[in-house]
This record gives sequence, structure tokens and C-alpha cells, in this order.
Amino acid sequence: MFQMPTKYVFGKDSHKGIGELVKPYADKVLLVYGGGSIKRNGLYDDVVGSLRSQGVAYVELPGVQANPRYETVLAGIELVKKENVRLVLAVGGGSVIDSAKAIAMSVGTDDVWACFSAGAKLNAALPVATILTIPAAGSEVSPDAVISYKGRKLGFSSQNIRPVVSVVNPDIFVTLPKNQIANGVCDMMSHIFERYFTQTEHTDLIDSLAESTLKTIMRNALLLMRNPADYQAWTEVSLAGSFAHKGFLGCGRIQDWGCHAMEHELSAQDEKVAHGAGLAVLTPAWMRYVYSEKPKMFYQFAVNVMDVKADRDEEKVIRAGISKLECFFKALGQPSSLHELGFSMDAPLEEMAKKCTGEGFVGNFKPLYWQDVLAIYKASL
Repeated sequence: MFQMPTKYVFGKDSHKGIGELVKPYADKVLLVYGGGSIKRNGLYDDVVGSLRSQGVAYVELPGVQANPRYETVLAGIELVKKENVRLVLAVGGGSVIDSAKAIAMSVGTDDVWACFSAGAKLNAALPVATILTIPAAGSEVSPDAVISYKGRKLGFSSQNIRPVVSVVNPDIFVTLPKNQIANGVCDMMSHIFERYFTQTEHTDLIDSLAESTLKTIMRNALLLMRNPADYQAWTEVSLAGSFAHKGFLGCGRIQDWGCHAMEHELSAQDEKVAHGAGLAVLTPAWMRYVYSEKPKMFYQFAVNVMDVKADRDEEKVIRAGISKLECFFKALGQPSSLHELGFSMDAPLEEMAKKCTGEGFVGNFKPLYWQDVLAIYKASL
């Protein structure tokens, strides 16, 4: 089953029509954003001007941080109750959008955190709209959100929180620094990896689409590292980032999500660790740990995505493909070890591994129990 009800509006100046886009849903919105960049670059003025032109009132919740915190969500929930807003409008990247989704959940549950921590049922949510400022998380089109609280970083998924409207204007991204470009690229690629590497058979169509999307991201990411203001490269990367996580590339296959679970423990342990950077470190180590479970998928990846020459020596091709992926991450300026992210053998790796898996395992390509996660952490040091 594939469900994608989000109205997706893409192109130059598209954000200037946000008032008209949200008016059918609400006459008062909660405007959620991060730091002051949207005020410095004029985006804030465009957004509030558009809302005012359509008679849509707004209340503001600024200051959302990376690795979004539940404390900020609680502040937003108070505003929702006090101001009687009918839609949550996120102007930002994944952290801002995920915070907006968690705030919107408050009308469908008495305990939002219980949804994340214990899988409590969500009966309803306020509609969420987004204007994307950093292509990476794909939260602008996904039914997912990730929130940090009390040393845990946990995800929740529900069709109730998939945005009703999302606006993507590649022109907004041309001033992003290279480290944010690199982190975003690694995150969106991982969203594809988590779906692509599967034990499900007969997935030729989605395999091909996933491979093409990965190659599009990689080719244009290198262009952006040379010229971050390349608008045409941004159109490709930002569109691919949305396709990477809206669910289409996971159709008909059992997905994995082990790397994301392992990385969440890294950034929960140290909030300075960027999600994309953590994924760049863990993904090659995960690949080496699990590829023997179904070498065919990794051989296919090496040849079709990483352009490794086909050879009868299957393992040679697979290892070359993983090495070329590592080289690509390095070309983006990403770290290649946990040590570069500030972790050492003294880090509580075993505790992190046990938090990651709980009483069971993570991942489906190869189920990873805490001992497996610990081995991958150690291999990444």
C-alpha cells in the first residue's frame, strides 16, 4: 500500500503562496522555526506576509534546535491549547518539521512522548504544513518524526502526521554551508539504503528507481560541493531527498532501518553529532557486517550504483563498492570513524548498544541484537 496525500509544491518563489495553501485548513496557525536565519534571508517576511494577505493569523514558536527536544514540543503544545490554532506550519529542516509534527499530535493523545517511547496509539493530529529550508530528513513528505528526551532519541510513525502541504523552493538552499549539504546528502541516501537492502525478492522496478535516485543524489552532491549556489543541482538533490523518504522507494519490500536506530544512539549520547555524519560512519561498517546475508543485493549495488566493474569474484566487487561509497563520503568532507565524531573506547558503547535494541533487535536485512550493534560500533571506531 502506498499513500501520499501531501500536496507537494516545488519551484522558485513557491513559498510565497503558503497563505493560500494553508487557508483551506485553518484561519490561525502555529508558526514553528529554528534560529534567526529565516529572518536574515527574508524568508520570514515572505511567509508572514503571505499569511496576512490571506487573513490567516499566526502564533510563533522560534528556537527549535537540532536533534529536536521534547521540551520544545511541550512549549508548542501549550501554545496550541492557549491560542486555539488549527494547523502547525513548520519553516525549517527536519528538526523543525519533526517538532511541528509532535506538537500536532497533542490533539490525538494525552501523552505525546508515550507515542514515541511506548508506541501509544495516536487517534488524530492537527494538520501540518511545511516550508523546507534544508533538504535532508525528508520529513516534509513522510509520516515519521524523531524527538529527543531524557537521553533517548526515538521515532514515531503515523499517517496522521504526514504533512498536508509541503513547499520546496530550491532557491532557499543556495546559501547552505557545505557541512549541512554533506549531512543532508548522507541522510537522504541512508533513507534509500534502509529500503533498498532487503531480503524481499522480485523487486526489480523499485530497485532500479532507488539506484537511479542514489546516482542522481551523488552526482549532483559533488556539483554542490564545488558550487553550493548551483540552483540546477539543488533542484535534483532536493527533489530526490523528498522521493527518498516519502515511501515510494519502499513499496513491496521489507525494510531495514538498523543504521538509523544505531545512529540515533550516537546523537542521543552527544547532541553535537550530526545525524548525517553519524550515518556516514556507521553505514559502511554495517554493510561489511551484514552483506553475507544476501550478497546479491550488495553486488548489485556495487555494479549499478558505485560503477564497480562486474567480476566473477563476488566478494571483491562488494568490498570495492563499499570502499567507493566511503570515498564518496570522504569527498563530501564527512568523518570516517567514531573517533572523528568524538567517541573512543571509553564511550559507553555497550550501554548504547543495549538501548538501541531494547529487549529485542533492530534491522531486518540481518536482525541486529545488542552484541551485533556493539560489534558495529567497535568496527566504526
